[in-house]
Amino acid sequence: MRVKRQRSAEWPGAVALVVVFALRVCSAQTATPAGQAGGPAAATSSVAGSSVARGTILDAVVAVVNGEVILESDVDEERRFEQIQPYRRIAAEFQRERAIERLVNRALILQQAQLEPDGAITDEALDEQLATLKKDIPECKQYQCETDAGWEKFLAGYGFTVEEFRERWRQRMVLLRFIEFRFRSGIRISDDEIKAYYEKTMLPEYAKQKVTPPKLETISKRIEEVLLQQQVGALLQDWLKSLRAQGSVRMITPDGVAR
Repeated sequence: MRVKRQRSAEWPGAVALVVVFALRVCSAQTATPAGQAGGPAAATSSVAGSSVARGTILDAVVAVVNGEVILESDVDEERRFEQIQPYRRIAAEFQRERAIERLVNRALILQQAQLEPDGAITDEALDEQLATLKKDIPECKQYQCETDAGWEKFLAGYGFTVEEFRERWRQRMVLLRFIEFRFRSGIRISDDEIKAYYEKTMLPEYAKQKVTPPKLETISKRIEEVLLQQQVGALLQDWLKSLRAQGSVRMITPDGVAR
């Protein structure tokens, strides 16, 4: 199935998520330097015919989520957006199917987030996060991303205009805030759970590495955060399964067959 789409800076696309917790929005790996595979130079050569090339383009449908179409160009946009994430490196072979699953899950979450009151992200909050992001991206130092011209040049290397990236990051903030509000607020981690994780998971690992473990009281907050993330991830995955069962999600094969 192929469609024509009029591309514009107002089209929201699909956010990067990877979502924190279950969708694992951040990994602890560095971004690829410019000029290497995955950096701005490589990204520039791969975006011909994408959102950078303005106007009408021919695009392929990869999924339909409750009537919302996800296109092949959204998958490409997901790849480019992921490459910009700080402390993250995309594998040389982009995992397209996994990216499509992320986009489907993200669409389901954002559709629900739009039903919530007061879900808008202010420009001030967005600007604050973007200012931090520019400091966290290793490549930004050479591009001088703190300047408007440097930031614009850096984003252009990945096929984004400044406004396109702002809206993409705003959408990411909406998604993460919704997950935080819906799932995390109702979770309580007990002292017994923290102690059990420390004794059964952390101490054996420290012993294996022959390293003296920190005292429980000095690391209890970190353990609590890990357990919170695990429970949020489990709740989120169950909720996404429920949304898929209640709604309509169709994956489109390359030959145009819905499944």
